[in-house]
Amino acid sequence: MVKFERVIKTLGYVSLCMLMLLSIDVNAQKKKKKGKSAEKTKNESGAKKSDEKKIEDLVKSSSKIEGLFTLYQDTIKGTLQMLITEDHLENEYIYFSQIANGVTDARSFTGAYRGSKIFKIEKYFNRLEFVTQNTSSYFDPENALAKAADANISRGIMATETILAHDKEKGHYLIKADDLFLKETLSQVKPPKLPKQPPTAFSLGSLDKNKTKVRNIRNYPENTDLEVEYVYSKPSVLNGGSRAVTDGRNVSIKIYHSIIAMPENDYEVRFDDPRVGYFHRQVTDMTSKSVTPYKDLIHRWHLKKKDPSTKLSEPVEPITWWIENTTPEEIRPIIKTAAEQWNKSFEAAGFKNAMVVKIQPDDADWDAGDIRYNVLRWTASPNPPFGGYGPSFVNPRTGQILGADIMLEYSSLTRNLLGEEVFAKAAFYSFEAEDKLMEYFSHDPHFCSVGQFSKQQNLFGLTAMDAFDAPELEKSKMVNEFIHFLILHEIGHTLGLNHNMKSSQLRSIEELNNEELTSSEGLYGSVMDYPSINYAADRNKQGQYWTTSPGPYDDWAIEFGYREMSSEAEMKKILDRSTEPALFFGNDADDMRAPGKAIDPRVNVGDLSNQAVDYAIERIKLSREVTGELVKKFSKEGQSYHEMLTAYFVATGQQFSSANTISRYVGGVYVDRAFIGQPGATKPFTPVETSDQKKAMQALNKYIFAPDAFSVPENLRSHLQIQRRGYNFFSFTEDPKFHARMLGMQRGVLRHLLHYNTLQRIVDSELYGNDYSIGQVMTDLNNGIFKSDIYGNVNSFRQNLQVEYTKMLISILNGKDKNQYNHQAISLALYNLKQIKKMASGSGGNIVTKAHKEHLKTLVDNAIEEVN
Repeated sequence: MVKFERVIKTLGYVSLCMLMLLSIDVNAQKKKKKGKSAEKTKNESGAKKSDEKKIEDLVKSSSKIEGLFTLYQDTIKGTLQMLITEDHLENEYIYFSQIANGVTDARSFTGAYRGSKIFKIEKYFNRLEFVTQNTSSYFDPENALAKAADANISRGIMATETILAHDKEKGHYLIKADDLFLKETLSQVKPPKLPKQPPTAFSLGSLDKNKTKVRNIRNYPENTDLEVEYVYSKPSVLNGGSRAVTDGRNVSIKIYHSIIAMPENDYEVRFDDPRVGYFHRQVTDMTSKSVTPYKDLIHRWHLKKKDPSTKLSEPVEPITWWIENTTPEEIRPIIKTAAEQWNKSFEAAGFKNAMVVKIQPDDADWDAGDIRYNVLRWTASPNPPFGGYGPSFVNPRTGQILGADIMLEYSSLTRNLLGEEVFAKAAFYSFEAEDKLMEYFSHDPHFCSVGQFSKQQNLFGLTAMDAFDAPELEKSKMVNEFIHFLILHEIGHTLGLNHNMKSSQLRSIEELNNEELTSSEGLYGSVMDYPSINYAADRNKQGQYWTTSPGPYDDWAIEFGYREMSSEAEMKKILDRSTEPALFFGNDADDMRAPGKAIDPRVNVGDLSNQAVDYAIERIKLSREVTGELVKKFSKEGQSYHEMLTAYFVATGQQFSSANTISRYVGGVYVDRAFIGQPGATKPFTPVETSDQKKAMQALNKYIFAPDAFSVPENLRSHLQIQRRGYNFFSFTEDPKFHARMLGMQRGVLRHLLHYNTLQRIVDSELYGNDYSIGQVMTDLNNGIFKSDIYGNVNSFRQNLQVEYTKMLISILNGKDKNQYNHQAISLALYNLKQIKKMASGSGGNIVTKAHKEHLKTLVDNAIEEVN
């Protein structure tokens, strides 16, 4: 037992010793590690920083592209890095994007401008943030409220990137740039879904990061430009798009991204005025007590006189345009001459040779996407979105135009309608089509459809010339003038001018063909209108078809925008002239092309002269004459009947356009935007004279609603055949749809006359001078659609019209917009429905007419029962 205890004690002692030795070793290891850690910490905080990443190490496998923002592109992977300097931080830069190439199916097209905005780069700890600046508000810096300028305004942080490396000595930061440019970071590319867009509509897939890539980088001291191809993919599609889409599952949209240094110059802002039409940026003065605290900045170029002491001086830097080398050579001289016509307008503003036009050499080392060049471009697209398009981009802080392009579609000069299903559609040019077009491109305030619209007008001129055997020289004259007009219009947009749909009212019918007058003083007040072609019914009196130089309004508008003003009195003197008839102005916001929209019938498209109703009646008569000649003039041996079909659509389209013009005078109100006390000012609102409203209603009843309003020449009825091309009418039958087309035209007119805005305006305007009451209007309309034939045989065209009109009256009572109508309109709709039932109760007519009358009575009975 003793021995055993000794053994235990001995083992315990040994174990204790071993534990002590182990403890000493562990502590030694800890001290050793602690020493190394301390040494490492010392190295990190001291002079040695070998573990820190250096910019030169991170970019050693990349090519360097120097410019406003130096970029590095990896030579193997193509990835991007961006160098930001201390000087870049907190400064403002302009971001602008443009579509280099796209497809209209995705609401994108070559040359489309996508706006500009200002951003700053701010440092936040180890990150750099790209922050969009709000430019919609102005604060007087002398006002204490300026200290709260950011209150209740959201910051727009577009991107935040981690700093990869920092060179303190040089003040350089390096960040990744792939997410900045290869994603929709700086601007949205994929369009949002439109309201009520069907699921089967064409749409883009998801952004494919593996296919999206940088196509080109151009870097300059004042701007950094990148061309990026965005690819949107999805495994399957319901709608593969038009023939412009090669593969609906993989769609490419190429975008030019531009970052631009903020201009440093002596540019002076100019504020918008409602009496003249400029594109502008809306800015509200948040420190003003005015009821109209507007400081809206018009868009204009920075023109400055070389010699300010002279009345007329060349600019220090002219507006230089380049005709792209894609332009057909035969029309280059016409384009150059047309563009230079604007120099006349600039002379009114004190500038000589303000516009310079050059032709891009075939060996030029720049392309049209280079923002340093303003380019007149021509394309031939599968689905042209326009005939002409003239956008510009500006400095959002000032409104200074920094660059512009003009896109022109070769289709404007062709004679085809570019629509293989035109026969299946009720109206080639209709309110419905215009509504969809405006909605489709509503995201782009610069969108302009003058090319398509004026093409239809010009096609009518060519069709009429063919029908009446006009000489080729006369056709050449018309086409030459048309190109002049189109170029003048789009150049006007790039100078800052928006549309003026009122200027076509300048001349009387007698003056229209006084070529001596119109060539010197303008066929209409402005080239910024959408006028009817001036085709004289009397071929011995033909003057200009299209205006070939800026009009008096254009001269005046350029003077307002570009003259160097010495005082407010000088500006007031210019603006006081707005009441002169030659300077009348009304733009898209005022025009009446869509049903129920706006109020002044003089602000419209497709009209001409200050006797617009009479001119429209003449055009309807001329259209009928042309239609009667189609079989004789367009039956060409060895050809299909497609040209005849096209001519028919063009000719009858003029009837619809004319009906549109006439209908707007019923319930119309003339608008005067002159300021109080201005010389020549009238009342702001003056109803159209009763005699003119009644004349318009009578014209509609005679030329649009009458039983013989749309009689088709007998020899034409069986000849309107679309040329087969594969399966191009697979989804519809190819037989002529005369009734659908005529009803489409009549429906368009009725949509306006029975629109709740129109009927409300008629009631309201009775309080300030309108003597053509809502009761008279709806009674005259009702009688015009029924009285001439309801007691006998009713032909098929009138049956369609009468049923459509009856349904529209019912819609006032029970439709989705019934709450929008005033009680007077509802009462009259109910009254007219009962009148229709009485008229339809007669027993006369053939079996189809009797069935038609029973249909009408049933519709009325059901509607009244629903109301009760």
